[in-house]
Amino acid sequence: MIPGSFDYHRPSTIDEAIGLLASHVGDALILAGGHSLIPMMKLRMATPEHLIDIQDIYDLSAISIGADQIDIGATVTQAQLIHSEELADCCPILRETSLQIADPQIRNLGTIGGNVANGDPGNDMPAIMQLLDADYVLQGPDGTRTVKARAYYEAAYFTARSENEILTSIRFAKPAAGHGSSYHKQKRKIGDYATAAAAVMLEVSNGSCTSASIAMTNLADTPLWAEAAANALIGSALDADAIAAAVAAARAITNPASDGRGPAEYRTHLAGIMVKRAIETAHARAG
Repeated sequence: MIPGSFDYHRPSTIDEAIGLLASHVGDALILAGGHSLIPMMKLRMATPEHLIDIQDIYDLSAISIGADQIDIGATVTQAQLIHSEELADCCPILRETSLQIADPQIRNLGTIGGNVANGDPGNDMPAIMQLLDADYVLQGPDGTRTVKARAYYEAAYFTARSENEILTSIRFAKPAAGHGSSYHKQKRKIGDYATAAAAVMLEVSNGSCTSASIAMTNLADTPLWAEAAANALIGSALDADAIAAAVAAARAITNPASDGRGPAEYRTHLAGIMVKRAIETAHARAG
């Protein structure tokens, strides 16, 4: 199928894009890389009368790394995340995750903003943003506000973003030097969504885990931040008992669908394996 007819707009400033959204509330959608939206338009699952392409907005395309904070513009591509050595040095899980998204052609155009904004539970970056306790910066006609990634996702394709707002950037605290992180993803083939995936970030001092964060992908209708699982690791030596407790706590909050990737019971079991492997890898990298 082909999309229905629409008017195409390509603003050069954030204010211009917000103005277009305000003028066509309910009838306009934002286009960045287009890898989620265009297929939906072809299937007539999305039928915007106006398409607002934000790729020419320079202010959305930068990676800024400060002493304590990292800011990433919404139109930064997965390829940019991969090729930024400075970003990989201080937050390597972004490169590791980006390399597991689809294929090089898609990563060259697919944006981090598009990956996190639309609420697709199969996308990889939402869980990473929850892992990092990131803030999403939303701009609309009433000004700018921030929403925690951990509070942004309400259900599959339903989020805290209003239809007249644009997600303009993502910001989070720069991870501590010496932290360890890992993203483990099981999928049927290259380019597929995860059957189950888990991200872990740890800090270790004198053999004891002093900080932990765990998040999971495609195991419910939203990404999952596994707070109880992370708490099971803090204060431990990351021994087998602590890891088993974290795995059990993580599995307890999953609610995957039974689909072409396997029955729910299998995917829940696989979630535990991904969490265990991610913890072990992050531990090995810490220090």
